[in-house]
This record gives sequence, C-alpha cells and structure tokens, in this order.
Amino acid sequence: MNMKAIIIEDEKPAAEKLLKAIQKADASIEVAAILNSVKASVDWLLQNPMPELLFMDIELGDGLSFKIFDKINISSPVIFCTAFDEYWQEAFEHSSIDYLLKPVKQDKLETALNKYDKLKQHFAASFLQLQKWQQLPANSGYKKRFLVKRGTDYISVKTEDIAYFYATHKLVCMVDSKNQKFILDQSLAEIEKQLDPAQFYQVNRKNLVNLSAIKKIKSYPKSKLQLEIEPPVSEDVIISQENVSAFKEWLGQ
Repeated sequence: MNMKAIIIEDEKPAAEKLLKAIQKADASIEVAAILNSVKASVDWLLQNPMPELLFMDIELGDGLSFKIFDKINISSPVIFCTAFDEYWQEAFEHSSIDYLLKPVKQDKLETALNKYDKLKQHFAASFLQLQKWQQLPANSGYKKRFLVKRGTDYISVKTEDIAYFYATHKLVCMVDSKNQKFILDQSLAEIEKQLDPAQFYQVNRKNLVNLSAIKKIKSYPKSKLQLEIEPPVSEDVIISQENVSAFKEWLGQ
C-alpha cells in the first residue's frame, strides 16, 4: 500500500524537482498534493485525511509555514526543505524529523526517508502492546478507550476525556476535552453503538456529544434547540424540532 505525502512549496521548479527526487528515492510514496501557500495548505488539510508525511518549505508567499500549525493539528512527521538555515530550531518544535537545505541533495533526502522508516518501524513494534490498553469493561460492553494515530505514533484516549465526535467532508473526527482533533475510520453510527447512551447522544446527523461537554442549551427559532459545546464547535449545533422531545428525555434520565 502506497504511503501518502504532500509537498508544501511555493516555487514550482523546486516543487517539481523535489517530487522527482521523492519518486526516485521511494516509488511507493504517493504525493497526494502540491500546495503553494499557508492558506491552500490549511484548506487542503481541513478537507482531507492527514497524510503520513509532509515535505514543507518554510518561507511561503503568504507567510511562514509554521502558521499552518497554528490552525491545524499536524499529527504526522514533517521533513522541512528550505533555503534558509536560521529556522532549524523552530522547525524541530513543529513535528520535524529532518531539516534539508536547498538545493536538496538526493542522498540527504534518502537519509531523511530512512529515518522516517525507522521511526515508523519502532512505533509499529509497540502497536500490539498499545492495543491492550484499548479495553472494554467486562459488564457493560461499552468502550473505555479509543486507540488513535498521531503521525507514526498511537495514543490511547479515555472515552471520558472525549468531548464530541463530528462528521465533515466524509470524515469523522474526535475532539477531546483539550480540543485535540483525531480522524477516525468509523461512521458516527458505528461509534455510537460502542458508547454508553447515558453519556453520549447523537444530537443531529453531524454531532455525537458527551453530556459533560454540553455547557448551555438555548432556544432556537422554529422550536429548535441550540447547544453550546466546550471545546467550541466550528458550526452551530442545532437539534431539530422533531428530536427535541427525545433529547429532553435523554437529559432527564
């Protein structure tokens, strides 16, 4: 199975040269997109699954690529490719596994990719152990933890620490109480079956919410309700008129 990567580079010749070098180094790497600005990168990452690896220039036409990290939780490792050497320290504070100076040399690129492979193998070796942490309670059968991927690493998130799940652009994301976002490969309906119905409720087609994340319930036009969720949700969370009674009944359990 091909590994998906993206290139963030505002100079077309440099992007094409890097693409050829990547393909020469490892034909199994599929470059899913070449993006030329902070804005284009943020838009793409919001609408697509996180790639397994990012190749990122630093000085882009609309600012430093570090701004991307302010808007998106980059959960995959980054190989920075830049003509400037003064950013190396800040780069390693932003998921960097290597810092390559332009013009990128083929042997340096291959060394960086080998480093990525070793990191991936290291974390894969401990995957079975991590799976054991994903326990189900003996009596209720409801999920206690979700095992999620962050880059080449896997972490276990307690169900009680999950604020909500939401569906967007054919993806389902999980948000914890610290506002960290993770992409899951299950539908909301599948996830809901694994959760304690006394604690989680699917309030509409897009949102499955933990009771503890609901901070305020407001009246909304046409006999609907609006929920105030913490951490905040990017879109209004509205309960339709048809579902208001069932929601109130759930709250009063």
